[in-house]
Amino acid sequence: MFAADSVRKFVGPLLTLLLVAGVGTGIWYSSTDKLEADKVAERAAAMVTVKGLTGSEKLPFLQAPRVLAYLEKQGIRLEAMKAGSREIALRPDLKQFDYAYPAGVPAATKLQKEQNIRQTYPTFFTPMALASWKPVVAVLQANGIVEQRGKAWYIVDMMKLMRWMEEGKRWRDIPGNSQYPVGKSILVSTTDVRTSNSAAMYLSLLSYLANERNVVQDEAQLHQVLPLVTPLFLKQGYQESSSAGPFEDYVSMGMGKAPLVLVYESQFIEYLAKTPKAARNPDMVLLYPEPTVYTKHVLTPLNDKGRRLGELLANDATLQRLAVEYGYRVNNPNLFREVNQARGIEAPDNLLDVIDPPAYEILEKMITAIEQQMAK
Repeated sequence: MFAADSVRKFVGPLLTLLLVAGVGTGIWYSSTDKLEADKVAERAAAMVTVKGLTGSEKLPFLQAPRVLAYLEKQGIRLEAMKAGSREIALRPDLKQFDYAYPAGVPAATKLQKEQNIRQTYPTFFTPMALASWKPVVAVLQANGIVEQRGKAWYIVDMMKLMRWMEEGKRWRDIPGNSQYPVGKSILVSTTDVRTSNSAAMYLSLLSYLANERNVVQDEAQLHQVLPLVTPLFLKQGYQESSSAGPFEDYVSMGMGKAPLVLVYESQFIEYLAKTPKAARNPDMVLLYPEPTVYTKHVLTPLNDKGRRLGELLANDATLQRLAVEYGYRVNNPNLFREVNQARGIEAPDNLLDVIDPPAYEILEKMITAIEQQMAK
């Protein structure tokens, strides 16, 4: 009897304690769940959808799950629609968007002036390059047009290549060409200069060479170079409106369709990063023209939401690293080297022979003149 009373005296308080603890724990969990639910609700309430236009070359980056997830943590639900960079600069319906994100400084400058924007956001950049193939490179190397330095290939005689194109030379006309003896005209395949920045950058490079290695600065020089550079666009035939198309043709259709294709370096590096080595064509080669021209990707905000996005893309360390993972260069060259070396991708740290494009007004006049010739 004594033992039973002792047990009851011990068990009773213990059960009471467990009951209190259970109730307390339930209240704590309920309170924690509510706090978490409140936080989720707060984040959802603070989330803004930011919608804009961008060149096709940046879509893989702007639609990448890691980029979208990181931006959502910052309260931004990003929407990006594809458009040619020159098209973006000339669109009349920009008020329905929060940002415009073309490729190239000329288009960004046009937007800034037209929309009366005080501040734009340079985010990252990439050089123009030519995607080619080992048999084609062998022909060019034998004729002194390209050379290899380290593990990178450079077009060291762009003037000679341009003369071949102006003369209408065909690949089979090149002396000693047994690697690629086809009847195609020697041309660089580009996008449509009427809509796309990459073709406008090619025009900038050609006009520089045609103007005795000087940036075209006035109408007299403009009229002098146009007869030389215009045929190099007209002879191409059908051209894609944005830069994704020519690169996709290069990858899928090979050397027969596209022996020399103007691309952004970032496109080539992104392809190498996401494609297993066994799945790549081993003859792919990237050529860096000397000189080349950089395409800077400048975000033009059209309202406060666009400014918030621009600040993040230009300054946030996580987003800058993600941009490098998608092939872009940022102000820190060490980051570009570090990321690509870790993936076994060879790319020069710096390019020394780089020119500026003409002023927007001059470039626009050249494009308009070529557009008029295309319409004939």
